[in-house]
Amino acid sequence: MSKPIRKAVFPVGGLGTRFLPATKSMPKEMLPVVDKPLIQYAVEEAQGAGIEEFIFVTGRGKSAIEDHFDYSYELQDTLAGRDKTDMLEAINAWMPPAGQVAYTRQQEPLGLGHAVWCARNLVGDEPFAVLLADDLILSKTPCLKQMIDRQQQVGGNMLAVMDVRPEHTSRYGILDPGADDGTLMEVRGMVEKPDPAKAPSTAAVIGRYVLQPDVFDHLSNHETGAGGEIQLTDAMARMIGAAPFHGFRFEGTRFDCGDKVGFLHANMAFAMARPDMATEVGAIVRSIAAES
Repeated sequence: MSKPIRKAVFPVGGLGTRFLPATKSMPKEMLPVVDKPLIQYAVEEAQGAGIEEFIFVTGRGKSAIEDHFDYSYELQDTLAGRDKTDMLEAINAWMPPAGQVAYTRQQEPLGLGHAVWCARNLVGDEPFAVLLADDLILSKTPCLKQMIDRQQQVGGNMLAVMDVRPEHTSRYGILDPGADDGTLMEVRGMVEKPDPAKAPSTAAVIGRYVLQPDVFDHLSNHETGAGGEIQLTDAMARMIGAAPFHGFRFEGTRFDCGDKVGFLHANMAFAMARPDMATEVGAIVRSIAAES
């Protein structure tokens, strides 16, 4: 049986330039979808998968994230004094217990692989998860829980994958697949952002990973890849064959919240999924559609 997955790494050091000027003074991970910031959705997904330790790889200007995962005594006292128990529950129910949150700095923006490598001393010698807050997933069962439940059966490394249009393969890490049962796909190779004419498949890696600690050995070489950055995809590719390696097609819908249109789509979809908002939001959408 595989070792339990207790720790999750959240790379949150990016600059968020695609959302300027909104992200000039606010981390992109704090952008709200309906009424929760992106990073809270990611943490709640990890909690739903049984994660016990939450490791944030931050950068300059990210203190709002640390403040969000801390108690605001003035706010809590005010809400308690006004008997706003529902609001108190909303800001406290998802808060990780003391000692389960840690932060480390990525001093230079050298890529996702470098960000994960920065967490090596906090992860230690055990398997762990990586969640990218930009990839928001609406599903009945948290995506990471789906992955971990299956990974505990087959062991090794596991990546969340989805099929993309052939012309979009240059935007993702793409798998070279082996045996495929429709849900679980053997990984024979992978390449970061290939030209569509050279892509080995349309199975794209999205921002959920379950990795063995061996990945740190490969990342420690600091070899640069696509875009001149230290790519996590390249390090994972070197691990193929050493342990089971699978892509996992999850149940749910993924929204690219690193893109403005994807972010707006996520807001609409998550609002429509809420009983307290669906009717009014649906009416607004129909009204806009009728006027366009």
